Amino acid sequence: MTDIRLPEDCETMADVRAGVDRTDRELMELLDRRFGYMRAAARIKPTRDAVRDEDRKAEVIANAVADAGTRNLPAEELEAIWDRLVEASIAYEMTIWDDLRK
Repeated sequence: MTDIRLPEDCETMADVRAGVDRTDRELMELLDRRFGYMRAAARIKPTRDAVRDEDRKAEVIANAVADAGTRNLPAEELEAIWDRLVEASIAYEMTIWDDLRK
């Protein structure tokens, strides 16, 4: 991969765009790993009902909001993103759970 400048070192929009594109690819790598954990959970959980865990969902979202606050990021917007991420993860895990038991 091409070296990128840190945000504080960007001098042009090309620098910014290269950094955003690289960061997006890195985020996809992290999401691939996160969804790998959903595959593991689907394999481990004994029942389909165990896939949805509202207490755990709330904990994950609260952790993201707290982390956003310490980083001075827009917590409300990130809360909505994390809610969507967790819902997508649950749907994915349910699909995998079903596929593993066919």
